[in-house]
Amino acid sequence: MKDQPEPVQQPGRTTRAWADLVATARRTVTDGLVVGTSGNVSVRVGDLVLVTPSGVPYDRLGPADLTAVDLEGHQVTGDLRPTSELPMHLAVYRTTPATAVVHTHAPYATAVSTLVPELPPVHYMAADLGGPVRVAPYALYGSDELAAHLLDALRDRTGCLLRNHGTVTYGDSLDQALDRTAQLEWMCRVWLTAASVPGHTPQLLSAAQLDEAGARLRGYGQRTDRRD
Repeated sequence: MKDQPEPVQQPGRTTRAWADLVATARRTVTDGLVVGTSGNVSVRVGDLVLVTPSGVPYDRLGPADLTAVDLEGHQVTGDLRPTSELPMHLAVYRTTPATAVVHTHAPYATAVSTLVPELPPVHYMAADLGGPVRVAPYALYGSDELAAHLLDALRDRTGCLLRNHGTVTYGDSLDQALDRTAQLEWMCRVWLTAASVPGHTPQLLSAAQLDEAGARLRGYGQRTDRRD
């Protein structure tokens, strides 16, 4: 909004973070995690939360479209209205150490959200999200009720499903949050595929097996958190 001053703290960092946010939002489209303008992405820079604006195709966003709010949700930068899911993003930042949040309408994950209260642990990568992935009860998008359900589902987790809606993951960076979304969508696809085979029931991992995998994952990869 034009009557609000542009934040003076680390403007270069904010500009870079916005560029990274736009690139991440575009990847959610190219990776098939969202369709059109569904889903949203945010990143925290100090006391600011940069967030995708409502109803604007990601390929149209540029440097001049930077949209930011404070932790109370007051818009401090930009003329475009923030995403309608802002309450959900802010709830995550207020209650977790998140630096970035990715919300998508990933098709396999959304399908799973309509079937079970928790994604069955078909793969050890569930441990990377803190354990079996819960499904938050349905509530109207953009509502405080949805944000409250989300926080319950995220307890001791870094990702969850939203019933009849999609996914939410968070991380220390946009890359990590998006990677967790991709892993969650992949696990949902694996479970749906295995569960669809007539006459067979997928073998699931035990809590002890997930704990063992989680301990190993904490020391996995390079210091940059790469997994290649």
